[in-house]
Amino acid sequence: MHLPLNALRAFEAAARHLNLTRAALELHVTQAAVSQHIRQLEERLGKPLFRRLPRGLALTDEGLALVPVVSGAFGSLARALEQVHDRRPREVLSVGVVGTFAVGWLLPRLRALQEAHAFIDLRIFTHNNRVDLAGEGLDCAIRFGDGAWHGTAATLLLHAPLTPMCAPAIAARLTQPADLARETLLRSYRAGEWNDWFSHAGMECPALRGTVFDSSLTLAEAAAQGLGVALLPMRLFSRDVQAGRLIAPFSQTLDTGSYWLTQPKARAPSLALQTFESWLQQQCLQGNELHGV
Repeated sequence: MHLPLNALRAFEAAARHLNLTRAALELHVTQAAVSQHIRQLEERLGKPLFRRLPRGLALTDEGLALVPVVSGAFGSLARALEQVHDRRPREVLSVGVVGTFAVGWLLPRLRALQEAHAFIDLRIFTHNNRVDLAGEGLDCAIRFGDGAWHGTAATLLLHAPLTPMCAPAIAARLTQPADLARETLLRSYRAGEWNDWFSHAGMECPALRGTVFDSSLTLAEAAAQGLGVALLPMRLFSRDVQAGRLIAPFSQTLDTGSYWLTQPKARAPSLALQTFESWLQQQCLQGNELHGV
């Protein structure tokens, strides 16, 4: 089947601008050429795609249905051509990532990384903040802590202070930190976090009876399901906050560490690792600006 690519390109540009003159300027052709392409496409389909108005265009129902299909197809084609044009050989990059960071920060941005640096063949291995770079054959690892790990170079990525988070039904009962004494306080495997948070808030920590979890992801899910209040890095659960599943009722936070990119000091970084590190730093910097950090 012959595809009228020039006509489809003219249609897509005219649909975005809803103006033949601006579409013609973008495509570097005359307005008459754009109009002719669209007319030929309409004749081929046997249906009008635009309504001509005194000051521009309006899409018909058929035009509205066709726009996302055509735009998506041209977008896919452009990305494929960019990948073919990139002549760098694909490099495997094995990255260990603490699960909370992987799900809450990296996965939502993974498509952007793949589109910007298609030569990186990324392999992700999640861990619970315990990782052996050499023993597990990893090029680098993202982990949480103070940045001091023996034999590794550490690059600061993201500050992630902890704050109490819970389901909306529980948050409705909390007006001041003292109200937490009546709630189940869920705990992580890092003992002492609740004690430190209450101390920072100027209070004595109540008795702790909540379940202990070895993962912030399961801890957050338990909180979202109404099982209690959890201390969590809110920046990594922003999607749950936006969806209304989790609420942070208090402004008090506890700084227990940050997320770092770590790599062996004794090994020269590959081009893929250098590129990944630069991309991570840029993305985290943008996030810091959005959060006013």
